[in-house]
Amino acid sequence: MSKRKDWVENIDGRCSCLAARQASRYLTAVYDQALAPADLRITQFSILYKLAKSDALTIGELATAMAMDRTTLASNLKPLEREGLIDMVPGEDRRVKKAMITEAGVARFRKALPLWRVVQERFEKSFGVKNAEELRNSLRTVLGSGFDPWAENGVN
Repeated sequence: MSKRKDWVENIDGRCSCLAARQASRYLTAVYDQALAPADLRITQFSILYKLAKSDALTIGELATAMAMDRTTLASNLKPLEREGLIDMVPGEDRRVKKAMITEAGVARFRKALPLWRVVQERFEKSFGVKNAEELRNSLRTVLGSGFDPWAENGVN
């Protein structure tokens, strides 16, 4: 017989982080599946997009643009570099490295872009164009909510 756990506070439906993570995992799986023919995951696609939009970004700039900690970003960059989709080049200050998309990276991004468009349109049709726009706007607002999650102690 299982014991009832009265000491566990019921946070079902109240935890913003859990809801965001569940939705993120769901959408990540949907987008990853759609981008599979281009041999990219959505995180890799997003990194290539940010680099295609810029000439080159320092690891810090790219981490900020991706809302990722530097360690997680570095582990996401390694396979892209190994496949020749990005190059890591010295910055003006040789201690600083910059990530740059290569021609192969541009080609892979261009191959993936129509696949992304299809899944994006399917999601918007299913979820609603206005709802999807409101969701994106709300999620962007979260990024400015005043926390500093990658600071040493995690708070301002």
